[in-house]
Amino acid sequence: VHDECNGSDVFGSDICTCRPYLIHGIEECVKTAQEGGVGVIVYFRKEGRSLGEVTKFLVYNARKRQEGGDRAETYFHRTACVAGVEDMRFQELMPDALHWLGITKIDRLISMSDMKYNAITQSGIQVLERVAIPDELIPADAHVEIDAKMFAGYYVPEDKKAADPTELLGTTGRNLEDY
Repeated sequence: VHDECNGSDVFGSDICTCRPYLIHGIEECVKTAQEGGVGVIVYFRKEGRSLGEVTKFLVYNARKRQEGGDRAETYFHRTACVAGVEDMRFQELMPDALHWLGITKIDRLISMSDMKYNAITQSGIQVLERVAIPDELIPADAHVEIDAKMFAGYYVPEDKKAADPTELLGTTGRNLEDY
């Protein structure tokens, strides 16, 4: 279940993990189909945290220009400063598309979003396994996003959890001058 991200999906921005997650999801769907199963990608047209394209790019710009650069510890705060909220997504209706397709069970859900997971399971769809994006697919600059989300309590497999979660807060992205 993928939320549209034109910056990454279309234009290849590496400040977020949207495109790598979408590509990984497609690869897993193809692999599942080749093994005799069924893989489904549901692509939702609600741009980046439902903030809208322009607001999202303003947030990215502010993150890069803030004192100290783009940092995991200011990831959500910077969004709230620009947009007034950290996230506008309303996931409760998202499982409807899965129900319309007749899906009652998901063997492998590729998402670290607890909002998506909770909406799916609370709608009665069983999720057997949650799958994280492989580290090698995460663009270097997107580690700010991943580490901020892990620190904020998003889903992380046990083998990837930091012994000391505050270690995640030291992650910084590349400087604006490095573009």
